[in-house]
Amino acid sequence: MNISNRMCPIGLKLAHVSAIFSFFLELFRDGFNTISGWSTVKKLGFALLCCIFLAATVLIDVPPLTVLRTWADNTGAWFVVVFIALYISITQFPIPRTLLTLSSGILFGPLVGIIIALLSTTASAMLSLLIIRSILGDWARSQLTSPNAVRVNHHIEQRGWFAIASLRMIAAVPFSLLNYVAGMTNISLTSFGLATCIGSAPGTIVTVFIGNGLTQTYDAMLLIPTICLAILGLCGLIIDSRLLVKSST
Repeated sequence: MNISNRMCPIGLKLAHVSAIFSFFLELFRDGFNTISGWSTVKKLGFALLCCIFLAATVLIDVPPLTVLRTWADNTGAWFVVVFIALYISITQFPIPRTLLTLSSGILFGPLVGIIIALLSTTASAMLSLLIIRSILGDWARSQLTSPNAVRVNHHIEQRGWFAIASLRMIAAVPFSLLNYVAGMTNISLTSFGLATCIGSAPGTIVTVFIGNGLTQTYDAMLLIPTICLAILGLCGLIIDSRLLVKSST
């Protein structure tokens, strides 16, 4: 009896992971089938967009700190706006935001740097969500009719913010990829933005302080909070998998 009770949470957790995997596998398969049925012109247009996206991902890079300092000197007080726009634009692509966050600590100091980096991170994530939904929204919604899709979306609607916030705390989870995936679910824009802000705050604060510390004396002990945040994020995902989700019926 005890063994059975212990196995139930594990079985439910595996079933949940399997449902999520099946959900995105179905989306990929349906997307491939949809593209296969397009006209040649439409296929070429889609291929061109993919090439532009890949080229931008490869060619676009975070400007060196010397360039950023030159921009700061040339634009004066407007550099804050320039930096935020740069941060939001670059992070629309699968490019790590770590260098930009470090730069905010170096250029603006800890307090202002944290505000700018966290504001830019949240705005970037929300913009990515809107872009993905504007491009794939109608198609994605038409594919969310299978039992797996309904189950996953119901979970996202009820407690998606908790899972998003937990994933944001894990540095290994790509920022942009999570934005793209969330854009194909039913999580609300407000919940997604708040979850991103809350989940990204600890890591952003640590990174900004590291950036600010680079202008002074670097302390290797600052790496410890990053490890602790990853553990905290994993604990959040475990808690999320064990909490019950209310039935949609």
